Amino acid sequence: MLVILKRDDEESSRQAAQLIASAVRKKPTLTLGLATGVTMLGVYKHLVRLHKEGSLDFSRVVTFNLDEYLGLSPSHPQSFHHFMRENFFAHVNMASQNIHIPDGTIRGNYDEYCAGYEEAIRKAGGIDVQLLGIGRNGHIGFNEPTSSIGSRTRLKVLSQETLDDNSKSFTPGDQSPRCAITMGIGTILEARKILLLATGTAKAAAVAKSIEGPITSAVSASALQLHPEVTFIIDDAAASQLTQRDYYHRVLEMTALLTPERLS
Repeated sequence: MLVILKRDDEESSRQAAQLIASAVRKKPTLTLGLATGVTMLGVYKHLVRLHKEGSLDFSRVVTFNLDEYLGLSPSHPQSFHHFMRENFFAHVNMASQNIHIPDGTIRGNYDEYCAGYEEAIRKAGGIDVQLLGIGRNGHIGFNEPTSSIGSRTRLKVLSQETLDDNSKSFTPGDQSPRCAITMGIGTILEARKILLLATGTAKAAAVAKSIEGPITSAVSASALQLHPEVTFIIDDAAASQLTQRDYYHRVLEMTALLTPERLS
């Protein structure tokens, strides 16, 4: 696990975008796992800028989003389809047939649909780089506390903490969705590389538990300790509860000297 400490949200977003851009340049047919949320806005802003400057081509990149709210159509302003279109896909040369986002309008056989999403990932050769955020309760995707480390893409009931957080994005009186389709922890752990971005003091406890705490189903992101190629990019506020910050700085310095390609 590599922990990259940055000063603020802007520096963190720029670093995450730089790592993704480098991966795309090295492998133009990259399969990229994507996340949504406020933390990701800066990442997509920088990736769009790099594309418009002519240094980043997404025409052969294949994407799979982590999750989508159950019950929301792609056109709903709070759907993740809408988020991705408005903040990223509409501004780069991504081929529409290469974009995959769970369908929040499905009804009935959820297991069959989710198995199909898993199969689509396998047919694409697996995810090369998976971008993640983290919830205040330590969830990745919508893998709420008590999620199995071996879980696959499935229908998931959202926790009250997540519902409270999500309600801020919906119009007063408009009930936020109670369930979502999400990649499982086991699905996420199969990505070849994982990049988790966290900013702000609200994420500090979850970040500390994920990096320095025990591996536990109570904190889904702690399962990332099992992955051989995971990078946390966190700003000063999100890092405030880490106990080994000086050590992470030393590791980063040595990484820059010995394996600089990991930072570019």
